[in-house]
Amino acid sequence: MKTLTALTMAASLALGAGIASAQQGVSKDEIRVGSIQDLSGPLAGYGKQARNGMQLRVDEINEQGGVNGRKLTLFVEDSGYDPKKAVLAAQKLVNQEKIFIMAGHIGTAQNMAAMPVQFEKNVINFFPITAAREMYEPFHKLKYSFAATYYDQVRHALPKMIKDKGAKKVCTIYQDDDFGLEVQRGAEAGVKVAGMEIAEKTSFKRGATDFSSQVAKMKASGCDLVVLGTIIRETIGTIGEARKTGFNPTFLGTSAAYTDLIHKLGGKPMDGMYATMTVQNPYTDEQSQPLRFWANKYKTKFNEDPTVFSVYGYSIIDSFIKVAQKAGPNLTTESFIKVMDSMTFEPDMFGAAKSTYTATKRLGNDQSRLSQIVDGKWKVISDYVTP
Repeated sequence: MKTLTALTMAASLALGAGIASAQQGVSKDEIRVGSIQDLSGPLAGYGKQARNGMQLRVDEINEQGGVNGRKLTLFVEDSGYDPKKAVLAAQKLVNQEKIFIMAGHIGTAQNMAAMPVQFEKNVINFFPITAAREMYEPFHKLKYSFAATYYDQVRHALPKMIKDKGAKKVCTIYQDDDFGLEVQRGAEAGVKVAGMEIAEKTSFKRGATDFSSQVAKMKASGCDLVVLGTIIRETIGTIGEARKTGFNPTFLGTSAAYTDLIHKLGGKPMDGMYATMTVQNPYTDEQSQPLRFWANKYKTKFNEDPTVFSVYGYSIIDSFIKVAQKAGPNLTTESFIKVMDSMTFEPDMFGAAKSTYTATKRLGNDQSRLSQIVDGKWKVISDYVTP
């Protein structure tokens, strides 16, 4: 009788262990978090910063004992900003490293390519670092996005900027891919509100380095406000070429170009550029004490100044931790989704707007604000625009 009871208990424990380990990426003492970053391509600056920000938050929580007793392990793969490589990276993370969640994957086209690989294995795409509508549309239970879309950023900022600047001819230069097209569509919607049309549009292939023909085209058209569907070197290349030729319209970029690399690499010609953004760049001499403390902690750890992409990485993992803690010891994809679907994230020290999620609302908020490069530094110049 005793033996039978012992056998029954053993069988019960084995079954319980089986249930507990049935959730990919979650074991008794570990949660596996994956991320795909550009560590070798045109966005390597962003990718490395996002990875560092993530690692900082992972190290902090692990020093505090982890999430409900489980340590986080961060697995980062390089896409080189190539959608084909992003698929291979996703396959490795999902099938070999057996991650629980994909967090902060950078790039629009890269996410689009990788999501089917994840969804096949029930792996959530959590807060990708891209502001494309496809990160939450069409609806999918495994999609969660934190960034106001490029489309909304431009659509909301442009009418006011046209009015404030007295702009007569609005033009666009954009990267010929999913990202650039989102900016272009936002510009078209924004000028329509102002009762105008795009006077000139010009595009470039991803990875381009010469923008002289595009700038010449816009200059010849007499553009006085240019919307930039550009990222780092394309922003610097376009504005630098324009200044060189005496073409000085108002330049408006999106959060994709909101980085200290613009003024650090582009220098004085970048002064005056505007960009839509959410969280502010964490300068180490920032007036806000908590932000200054965080920025200096980051610099001590990685021997470089943090950037807005460091903040994205840090905040994404911080948000993941908040949800995973609420989900409790029995962490599964389903328990995580259940918590996320009634989650509110309050404004933080980085200046992010309040965001909320529901079973049908997969974008936290659609608000952005304006910043401008003044004397070689980004300066926040507006509050959040409520649509």
